[in-house]
Amino acid sequence: MGATASILADLFILFVAARVAGALFVRLNQPAVIGELLAGILIGPFAFGWVGTADPVLVEAFHGNTASAQEALDLVLDIFAELGVVILLFFVGLETRLSDLIGVGWRAALVGTLGILVPFVAGYGLLVLWGSSTPTALFIAAALVSTSTGITARVLRDLGVLHSREARIILGAAVIDDILAMILLATVTQLGPQRDIDLLDIGLIAAQAIGFTIFVALIGTRAISHVHAHLKRLPFTHGPLIVALALMLGLATVATRVGLAAIIGAFLAGIVMSEEAERSDLEQVILPIYEFLVPFFFVIIGTRVDPALFLDRQIIGQALIITGLAIVAKVAGAVAGGIGMGLRSMAMIGIGMVPRGEVGLIVASLGLSRGIIGTEFFSMVVVMSIVTTLIVPPVLSWLSQPRVRRPAPVRGERMGATGRLPGM
Repeated sequence: MGATASILADLFILFVAARVAGALFVRLNQPAVIGELLAGILIGPFAFGWVGTADPVLVEAFHGNTASAQEALDLVLDIFAELGVVILLFFVGLETRLSDLIGVGWRAALVGTLGILVPFVAGYGLLVLWGSSTPTALFIAAALVSTSTGITARVLRDLGVLHSREARIILGAAVIDDILAMILLATVTQLGPQRDIDLLDIGLIAAQAIGFTIFVALIGTRAISHVHAHLKRLPFTHGPLIVALALMLGLATVATRVGLAAIIGAFLAGIVMSEEAERSDLEQVILPIYEFLVPFFFVIIGTRVDPALFLDRQIIGQALIITGLAIVAKVAGAVAGGIGMGLRSMAMIGIGMVPRGEVGLIVASLGLSRGIIGTEFFSMVVVMSIVTTLIVPPVLSWLSQPRVRRPAPVRGERMGATGRLPGM
């Protein structure tokens, strides 16, 4: 009983801290994920130490074996974090319909594709120059690629430009972005820390990931359209929800069995259920589960960040370089896809694709748990995710403001000493 109470106390502190900090940052017009991350850093074992370390009660329950008590606590926290990220990726898939791929247009498809390729190649090249192993370089590069669509969509909505041409291209590109990023993630998650890799090896892994993705997405979406009429006949209060959760857990299990990450299966389950005729109703009933579990993922990630690492000048320097590269490469890729639209529109599209948010954190946490990246690189990705998320709202707000063209000076009218027209 003592062990259960001790673990429940940790979960209570984690949940309350995540929700309070998340709500505070929302009030500050910032994404809740930033508050949840920072809360985890503060209450984690490297700072105040309120959670994440086996207390005497838990150790006593394991007959004084501190190592076993810590392993048990870590296992429970890992399970909650894993469930959180599985629900998160299922929800992302639920908002990504395969039919949307047809409607994004060539411009959005180009922006999405280049927005993946340019940051990945640039990130991989930088890590290789730093002397990192191939698996480490591939994982960090993968953490740089995918846009956090939810953050950008919310900013565009708040600015009242969600239906603009630029917004449609950004959100359309994000559909392509999500699909390609998941295939890329499925590829790199099969790498091990000591694995010797060549191009043929990577090609075979990528082919397996693509094949699994296409098979599940195409077969699943067709199947769900045929069984829709039977879902409401199930003897459950929420038949579609039961089927959705079962499919999510089932495909997550299948994904792990074929060597992919569980979140790949969850993402594909979301895509399959996105073709369900009453998708919006499904989103509403699953939202409370999302709101409960997803914050655990981000706050637990925060507990694994050692703030003392940020006192190391080399780590801070490398974190800033990675962050700068993540911004420049993403903007460059997106802008290249938007060439010919005008400077302001290209800038909006480029900046709109910048925030990494939860996606980079998911990749980094997988790399850390598999021993492919260390705590230093993990902390750098956390910094990159936070910074790229924070800079987007003010920059997009500035770019979306209408520009007032000032009249040219009348011939013979002299400019004032301040460089402005007299009286202005």
